[in-house]
Amino acid sequence: MRTLIIGAGATGGYFGARLAQAGHDVTLLVRPARAEALRRRGLRLTGLGEPDGRVDVPLLTAAELADPYDLILLTVKATGLARAVEDFAPAVGPDTVILPVLNGLAHLDLLTDRFGAHRVWGGVAKIVTTLNDDGDIVRLAPIATLDLGPLDGTDPARAERTAALLDAVPGVGAAASADIRDDMWAKWSFIATVSTVNILGRGSVGEVVSATGGAALGPAAFAEAAAVAAASGNELSDEVRDFAVATATRAGSPLVTSLYRDMTAGLPSEAEHLFGDLVARARALGVPTPLLDLATLQLRVQEAKLKKS
Repeated sequence: MRTLIIGAGATGGYFGARLAQAGHDVTLLVRPARAEALRRRGLRLTGLGEPDGRVDVPLLTAAELADPYDLILLTVKATGLARAVEDFAPAVGPDTVILPVLNGLAHLDLLTDRFGAHRVWGGVAKIVTTLNDDGDIVRLAPIATLDLGPLDGTDPARAERTAALLDAVPGVGAAASADIRDDMWAKWSFIATVSTVNILGRGSVGEVVSATGGAALGPAAFAEAAAVAAASGNELSDEVRDFAVATATRAGSPLVTSLYRDMTAGLPSEAEHLFGDLVARARALGVPTPLLDLATLQLRVQEAKLKKS
């Protein structure tokens, strides 16, 4: 299986390194500046006892891309999606599967409109990594999994084969999902819940729940997100609810989402992809979401300030 990974950040770089270490035919599609840095220093994993050393993974820039691949793993953020689509388009052949692991659902329309629903799968990545100042990938938790599946339910056997190949890679877990949209909604609702706690409480989970009334914010935010999911035909399980609520109400937790980190750092964020799309779906379905609406407003105010600065 020839695999092209779009992006060599904390997520794409990790999976690319693991596939290369296992001897897979994998290539990273990167920007010229990132390619130069990786060719000079190499791709490096650190944290959690990773042995120090470079991992050599074949690299290409968009200008060098020509041949089709079997699997395209799309790991960019929503803010870079439109450009990424143009970059990797030459690698899409008749039998190519595109596996995006962006959060939310808004990206699916763009991808299916461009490449066809039969080529686009749904995907959920669960991984806790970041990049340090040297561009190395730092592992912060041992989890590194991919759930995947066709959006239209066709060719489940290929999804099973793909998941089995990925699951056999040391340091990677993978599974084919019978209903990947449920999995995507579960993660989206989790992110919306914790982000709402961070944004409206203006702090980490632990800081918010330590304030009087703060512990009620997480359960209420999850209830709103879950109501949108249910109205969309994706009922979230009690297990999903319990995990999200427990995480969003954990005393002393330093947890903040990357969306909130970007917001407070004055960086462009996935505000519209994660929150704007969610509240738009809520309005279309007639689901009231006052907390999510308020969080969206705060994100939009911050984005407007960024554009003016």
